[in-house]
Amino acid sequence: MIDKLEYLMALARERHFGRAAQACGVTQPTLSTGIKQLEETLGVLLVQRGSRFIGFTPEGERTLDWARRIVGDTRAMREEIRALQHGLAGRLRIAAIPTTLAMVAALTTPYRERHPDVRFTILSRTSIEVLTHLENLEIDAGITYLDNEPLGRVTAIPLYQERYQLITASDAPLGDRETVTWAEVAQVPLCLLTPDMQNRRIIEGLLRAAGGDPQPMLESNSMIVLFAHVRTARWASVMPAKLAETLGLTDRIRAIPIVAPEALHTIGLVVPAREPMTPLTAALVAEARRLAKRLEA
Repeated sequence: MIDKLEYLMALARERHFGRAAQACGVTQPTLSTGIKQLEETLGVLLVQRGSRFIGFTPEGERTLDWARRIVGDTRAMREEIRALQHGLAGRLRIAAIPTTLAMVAALTTPYRERHPDVRFTILSRTSIEVLTHLENLEIDAGITYLDNEPLGRVTAIPLYQERYQLITASDAPLGDRETVTWAEVAQVPLCLLTPDMQNRRIIEGLLRAAGGDPQPMLESNSMIVLFAHVRTARWASVMPAKLAETLGLTDRIRAIPIVAPEALHTIGLVVPAREPMTPLTAALVAEARRLAKRLEA
């Protein structure tokens, strides 16, 4: 039964029978037969079929919700039993929004010191992708905004408050200021993240509220690309203060706090709302709480 529920979840992710089968490591006929057997067991039609995948029936959508719970609990059980026998080991998959990637090491480094047999996969994703991957059990945890857009069914651990700074050359307009306003920043040609990123939506909202019309001179889905341009002292951007501190500034580049108003957004760890948590996830949550205390100090 569990393998058939996994087939259903893969089909929900891939929206294509062939790709879902490949993701599960089986042939397409095997996957299709498994889903048909699941339909026969439940006595309902789960998938709308045509020449290709169309979607799920209402019963299929509800079954998918149960599949995620059952598969998630099964994985948690297996991991807990393995941890009791051999200690904490395995792979921890974390997806983080681009503005937080530089902070991930503050979680993974002390985690690895406590649990050296755990390996990590770190992915850069949009806030929407973080939540989607979490719901589909494709990742174990995410790092994202907690207070700007709906999170859904997750357990959230606040880590720190994101504050924004104008990153610009010291000899550029506004480069000699101690603080700047959002209205002033709205007049500066900027490099910003792409519109699918929540950080871009937040900054655009603040600039528009200050009377600006955000039209970035350069946009990218990578903070490294933005920072590399800013470091040439020929470009400017708006970045979270902690990110700028972590990446490091040159002598020619300044990070100037943006006030009037001072915008704050909470960054935190999100994990599936499941009890008990998997041992790997529970250890990450404990590490996140310790990190939050250190950042408050």
